[in-house]
Amino acid sequence: MIEVRPSQQMQSLGVVQQGTPILNRPAEPFDLPAERADAQTVIDELFTAVDRIGRVHSFAKGMGLAAPQIGIPRAAALVLPPTAGAEPIILLNPKITAVSDETDEQYEGCLSFFDVRGMVPRPLRMDVTATTLDGTITTVTYEFGLARLIAHEIDHLDGLLYTDRMRPDVHPIPVEEYRGTGSTWSY
Repeated sequence: MIEVRPSQQMQSLGVVQQGTPILNRPAEPFDLPAERADAQTVIDELFTAVDRIGRVHSFAKGMGLAAPQIGIPRAAALVLPPTAGAEPIILLNPKITAVSDETDEQYEGCLSFFDVRGMVPRPLRMDVTATTLDGTITTVTYEFGLARLIAHEIDHLDGLLYTDRMRPDVHPIPVEEYRGTGSTWSY
């Protein structure tokens, strides 16, 4: 039997993998409401991709997907909170506008290089502005694990990977070594 690496599985599901230039470029913001139809198309594609990924991998602590991860260079992301029955969070043109001084460091995973996990410091609370399809600017405060999920996706839209946030003396570990540590966030 041929073993399929987690990153190969994600690639087969349409997730752009590390090393592809789109992951290292800032995404183009939407002009809303003028580009409402384009934004809705990208949101629909994100939901389709998340559904496809969710059929083969479960994410008990939530998951997110940014448009560049499916080859679309636009500022849109979708986050599924870990709470059962919670509504998906759609982020269009999101920006982090404030963060708490309190941080923690947790393992994160990324669908764009799913073979490793890395310890990443993140704020425990942050305020995020985003634009709705009708052009309204909203501000929402996110905390704890959900703040981590949202920050990870906003990083993707800014052309950053979680490895860019790791302390210089910390390196990703293989998923096989990670298993059994008891915590991770996958995006």
